[in-house]
Amino acid sequence: MLILSRRAGESLYLGEDIRITVLGIQGRQVRIGLEVPGDVTVYREEVVRRVEEENRRALSASNEDVMVAASLWNRTN
Repeated sequence: MLILSRRAGESLYLGEDIRITVLGIQGRQVRIGLEVPGDVTVYREEVVRRVEEENRRALSASNEDVMVAASLWNRTN
C-alpha cells in the first residue's frame, strides 16, 4: 500500500484522469473530493463488501432453495 500525506486543499492524481483532493479534516474524519471521468464508477468499500457477500450467499443456494422460490413464484402469478 502506498501511503501519502496530504493537507486540506492538496490533491493527488491517479493516472491522468482521476484527481483526489483533501477537502477538510475534522477529528478522525477526512472529507475528500473525487474528480473522475464519467465512465468510472466509484463505490464506498462497505457497499462493495455487502454486494460481494450477497453474491456469495446467492451462489451457495441449494437446488431445494431454488425449487421453493420457484413454487412461491408460481403461486403469485
